[in-house]
Amino acid sequence: MTFEDFKIIETASSVPQRVVDNDELSSMMDTSDAWITQRTGIKRRHVAVEETTSSLATAVATKLLAKSGLKPTEIDLIVVATMSPDYLTPSVSAMVQGNLGADQAIAFDIDAACSGFVYGLKVVRQMLKADRPMHAILIGAETLSKLLDWHDRSTAVLFGDGAAGVLMTNQSSESGSFISEDLKTLGKLGKHLTAGQVGVKSPFAAPETSYSPFFKMNGHRVYGFAVKNVPESINRALEKANLTIDDIDCFVLHQANERIIEKIADTLGASMNQFPVNINEYGNTSAASEPILLAELVAKQRIKRGDVIALSGFGGGLTVGTMIIKY
Repeated sequence: MTFEDFKIIETASSVPQRVVDNDELSSMMDTSDAWITQRTGIKRRHVAVEETTSSLATAVATKLLAKSGLKPTEIDLIVVATMSPDYLTPSVSAMVQGNLGADQAIAFDIDAACSGFVYGLKVVRQMLKADRPMHAILIGAETLSKLLDWHDRSTAVLFGDGAAGVLMTNQSSESGSFISEDLKTLGKLGKHLTAGQVGVKSPFAAPETSYSPFFKMNGHRVYGFAVKNVPESINRALEKANLTIDDIDCFVLHQANERIIEKIADTLGASMNQFPVNINEYGNTSAASEPILLAELVAKQRIKRGDVIALSGFGGGLTVGTMIIKY
């Protein structure tokens, strides 16, 4: 017997306790609540103080196991999508595996920035095509606050920390299945959004000039990329599935900027009622944003079993990815 499809069994999220609102940021830089809210829709964000990317991801995985009743040793695969790991090695996923005691699971990270969760769904789906039942955990986890220049209002006001994920299985079920996907990387545009630059410190190299680990973003170019490429990606995925906008019960988009989401909905000719947002509470949490929103919508029963949902991520790389599933 071959197992070729996947079902999301459970969802869960975890965010840092420390909340920083726009008024607090205005005491650190030349900005205001009105300025940030009008341009982004963000009111506050959660910022890691004691937490790390791995601790947030571990908290998510622990919740997923508790909800499902599975033992750590029943997990076969752990994938973490992140652009802000604790270390270059060990991977966040390996740390989660060790923290859980999920000794039977293989574990690795992927970095597709804000498209990481959708790219992760693609990777996990492929690995769940097996000749035996399998369980996998996919988590998007970020502590982007450590990549921010907290005096640069063009980037510092945008980002937050958090993690969320899903527990998946390839065991057949009437509800829960893959429908279609569209993934695209535009590497030639990657210079417009960078973070975590690594300096050259070799004694055999010329003295390094300058480098910065902080976010640098051409906001105008990234906005233009998103409002053009995301609707195109969604339309390609819909065409592959022989579906229309009206067939989608809910669009779970990367929470980069509420104005971008509004423009995407308008370009698609869709109602904002189909595009729930929570960026006001969390800011842009990169690979964690879609699973955080998904977990909230499932908890509120805004997304129910049998619903057709489109997940779409876009950002650093530059990358864009859409996956349509039956939940």
